[in-house]
Amino acid sequence: MSNICREVITLQLGHYSNFVGTHWWNLQDASLSYDPEMPPGEIQSDVLFREGQTLGGSITYTPRLVAMDLKGSLQTLRQEGSLYDTGKETPALSWDGSLMVHKESPPTKNSFLEDLDMLDCGDVLTEAHFSSGAQSQCKRSLNVDTVNSRLARVQKNYKLEGSVKVWSDFLRIHFHPRTISVIHQYNHDGEADRLEAFGQGEALLQGAVLEDLDDKLHFFVEECDYFQGFQVLCDLTNGFAGLGSKVTEMLQDAYGGRGILTFGTAPVSHPNSTPTKDLYHLLNCALGMVHMASHSSFFCPLTLRGGLGLRPSSPISFPYLNYDPSLWYHSSSILSLALDALTVPYRLRSNCIPMWQLADSLSTSGRKVVAAYGAVPFPITHGSSLPDALCACDSLPWKPLSACAEAADGRCYGQWVTLKGLEGQRLTSSVAPGKELPSRLHSLHSGEDVLASYITSFYPTAPLALQLVSRPSKVIPPFPQIFSQSLNNRGLQDSHLLPTNPLATPPDVSSVPVITSLQSGPALDQWLSELHRSVSAFDIRRVAPSFLSQGPEMADYSEALEQLRLLARKYRDDSGGATRSSSEDDDD
Repeated sequence: MSNICREVITLQLGHYSNFVGTHWWNLQDASLSYDPEMPPGEIQSDVLFREGQTLGGSITYTPRLVAMDLKGSLQTLRQEGSLYDTGKETPALSWDGSLMVHKESPPTKNSFLEDLDMLDCGDVLTEAHFSSGAQSQCKRSLNVDTVNSRLARVQKNYKLEGSVKVWSDFLRIHFHPRTISVIHQYNHDGEADRLEAFGQGEALLQGAVLEDLDDKLHFFVEECDYFQGFQVLCDLTNGFAGLGSKVTEMLQDAYGGRGILTFGTAPVSHPNSTPTKDLYHLLNCALGMVHMASHSSFFCPLTLRGGLGLRPSSPISFPYLNYDPSLWYHSSSILSLALDALTVPYRLRSNCIPMWQLADSLSTSGRKVVAAYGAVPFPITHGSSLPDALCACDSLPWKPLSACAEAADGRCYGQWVTLKGLEGQRLTSSVAPGKELPSRLHSLHSGEDVLASYITSFYPTAPLALQLVSRPSKVIPPFPQIFSQSLNNRGLQDSHLLPTNPLATPPDVSSVPVITSLQSGPALDQWLSELHRSVSAFDIRRVAPSFLSQGPEMADYSEALEQLRLLARKYRDDSGGATRSSSEDDDD
């Protein structure tokens, strides 16, 4: 008897959130298998995906997703998708007069999308097909296992860094016709009609936009049997922060008691940015965080920026990644790998933790902002064990994924750690009996005990929950090949792969292990207080009067800043162990 499937609906609000979401859905799709001979995996895919049927009777498996973006952001992707085409042409208009037809050239598809179309139509592709971009007519449909294996064979041929302009340029799955919602009031490209300010986004959720969203949500919710809640990805630095604030408020009012886990996404940099736009990004971030946190079960920023202020430090670097922080295609792929592990607890087939329980364990006493950390990939050598890998780390292996530095004094109110992808590696020591053990970790008898003992050595008094999942995240096409040459195809360190020739081609990495941590602790006091000081350091009526022209009112803006200050105080440790600056003490 199968376990109860607690369904989740995902919302993606904004262009960068759709970048992260597209990579994330590609990761989910790569892990799907329809082979009845294969045992069911640890992750229950029905939590995120729904089964349907086309008009022709074909079975479909599509995300339970609502994705919102601006006019001009879809490029080659059709808003209604292609799963439910009837094959009938649009009837000709009855008109006796002369006609003049103007046709706009459709956007061109990159090599990956062209090859995906051919595979989706059932063509048998060779290496020559993948490199030539040959076209064909649809014949039949291939299952996802066949498409995955054929794409994986030629992964090295895809270099999409120069051709990815929008998130649909690397989307590898079909969407349901009710998934995509386009906001026509604002443009994705150009300088006119841009969704840049918080108030613009707040004002959007009414009329046709509200009706469209409400209709899509009801469609997905009503077909769920054990609906547990929403996971929301929302742009944090543009006007979508205002829209996300209203959307989460609506979800809280309409679906009270369900989990609402909100992740605010921010790229490392924005194209064509200016000092004024950077100021807008800061204001949107502060207001969006306050409002979305108040309406969500928890709110977690996701970014590789060195900080959310106007002068952030260098982007986050990872020892085994070579990525370009300015490319959204690169940075969003790293965040998607982290998100794949962060969301594991409520997607498991066995020992599943409901959304509300995950949130409650981290958001006690109104501390609804949490910080994410991750090691992408988790550093472990091929053939070694988990105790060996952890003992080789001089400190905790993860890096900030929320622009929030980790506390150095071991204080934390709650932590949830997920280690994903050590399939085939030993979780405990293999030291022969009678030999001296290298560390205490080598004496423990389960992977959970090993990981818990290691983390507790850094956070001795903090509540800790953790989960280990053996299956890694599969990074097959079109995931960018941004991995170190010292990793093998499973994303593990391998001393045999250190090249004598620096120009040598590294192995194609097809899967990686990842460890992530969600934390609530005093480190967020300093982080939120710094954000409050950055926003309060100038008079918005003089520096950015246009920001308030479409809302919020000055009184609402001032109230939001006060809420941000009070939110920071909730993370303050008054036990005497905290070190506070004089400016922080002044807040008292």
